[in-house]
Amino acid sequence: MELTILKSKIHTVKVTEANVEYNGSITVDADLLDAAQIKKYEQVYINNAVNGSRIMTYVLPGKRGSGEVCMNGGAALHAKVGDTVHILSFCKVSEEEADNYEPILVFTKVGNQIASVERYNY
Repeated sequence: MELTILKSKIHTVKVTEANVEYNGSITVDADLLDAAQIKKYEQVYINNAVNGSRIMTYVLPGKRGSGEVCMNGGAALHAKVGDTVHILSFCKVSEEEADNYEPILVFTKVGNQIASVERYNY
C-alpha cells in the first residue's frame, strides 16, 4: 500500500501579488522552492491563514531572492496581497518508508526570505 504524506511545507509566506489575468498557478521565489524540494509544475496545496481558503494548483519558479509569492489566475481569487499562506507538497511512499520519513519545513522571515530549513521529527 502507498500512503500520501507531507513532503514539504513553505511555512508562513506573504502573498506579494495576485494576478487574476494570468492562466493559473502560483509563482514562488525559486530559492524557496529549492529549499522545499518543490519542482516546477509540481502540484501544491495553498492554505490561506487569513481567510481559511484551501486550494490546489501547480508551481512556477519566480526570480531567485525576490521573495515573490504570486497567486495567478483563479488562485488569485483565494488570496490578496499581504495574506499569509502556507504552501504544501505531498509525495507517495510505502508504509515502511512512512514510518521514518521526515518532511522538510521551510521557515521564512521578512520579505519571504529563508530563515531556516528543518526536518519534521516527531
